[in-house]
Amino acid sequence: MKQTELSQAFKDFFQNDENPRFFFAPGRINLIGEHTDYNGGHVFPAAISFGTYAAARKRPDQKLRFYSMNFQEKGIIECELADLSFSSEHDWANFPKGMIHHFVKNGFSISHGMDILFYGNIPNGAGLSSSASIEMVTGVVLESLFDLEIDRLRMIQLGQDVENQYIGVNSGIMDQFAIGKGKKDFAILLDCQTLAYSYAPVELVDHEIVIINSNKQRTLAGSKYNERRAQCEEALSDLRNELHVNSLGELTGENFEQFKHLIKNDTNRKRAKHAVYENERTLLALKELEQGNIEAFGQLMNASHISLRDDYAVTGAELDHIAAMAWRHPGVVGARMTGAGFGGCAIAIVHRAQIESFKENLIDSYTKEFGFSPSFYEAKISDGAKELTEEF
Repeated sequence: MKQTELSQAFKDFFQNDENPRFFFAPGRINLIGEHTDYNGGHVFPAAISFGTYAAARKRPDQKLRFYSMNFQEKGIIECELADLSFSSEHDWANFPKGMIHHFVKNGFSISHGMDILFYGNIPNGAGLSSSASIEMVTGVVLESLFDLEIDRLRMIQLGQDVENQYIGVNSGIMDQFAIGKGKKDFAILLDCQTLAYSYAPVELVDHEIVIINSNKQRTLAGSKYNERRAQCEEALSDLRNELHVNSLGELTGENFEQFKHLIKNDTNRKRAKHAVYENERTLLALKELEQGNIEAFGQLMNASHISLRDDYAVTGAELDHIAAMAWRHPGVVGARMTGAGFGGCAIAIVHRAQIESFKENLIDSYTKEFGFSPSFYEAKISDGAKELTEEF
């Protein structure tokens, strides 16, 4: 969407003739390292060129008005600065409301209300982290409109607090971190235990990252996400009977094999196995990418999906079909689900010359199998959340 369109929409919906300021927060993909973030392991995400735009202005009063061009049927959602409590009636607007609530709660001065119009080109429920994108774009709106001095890591942590404490999803910090700290053409290796991170150039040469949306909707809060986290915590508790560890991410595969008998429940043992080995794959993936070994990187992606399918059980028929088809297609070096799973998206690294035939074959087989077709996005790796000061 162009700046002129967003500006006109803001003026139309809020009946405000003043020009707004513009902001953008990307979505994210995770190249590898899935369900490791809340297990104290490593993740390897990147911000992408799809995301959430916001047009915003301060108001003279204490009223907050939110409007999403993606949920126009919901109309303008209003509340007062004095009451930022969660309300199920406010639907999607709980994400920006939650961010404002946590800024205020943590001592940041939000002196006036605001009109904020949102427009996102991340498919809803696709697992590319649209909720964290809304949170982080709201964060940069607050930072800029109220001249706040807030460290970017602090803003990222407040975004996670919104998910955990306000929305009630027990998610890790990866989504907000990738969106808050994204860098064009670089992925981020993040240690979720210490928050130490480094940027790694993603140089795919003749290949592209293709995002495949299964178009099977997923709702994270209502899914088995929190159940998986609880299973990993139970496994860790069992291991602590003999091991001094703070998280599953501290274990090597060798450690795990030596002590896995301590985990009483078979299912919990499989969940822990994924967390441990996925963390190892993520560290190895960075090394392969740094050395330009795209084929080896792709093999680690494939192994990640298999583990998510067999040990973590978060893929589902649609994502498994996409991965299996991709593995068989010429020019695909690797493919896996990305995000929390239970529907949503997969990613594949595909040779440019094969992208069109890859799409055609997958649409054909997928539609025959499920009765609806997948969608495709060729995403560039982009910068993190920021105010847009140049024409877009």
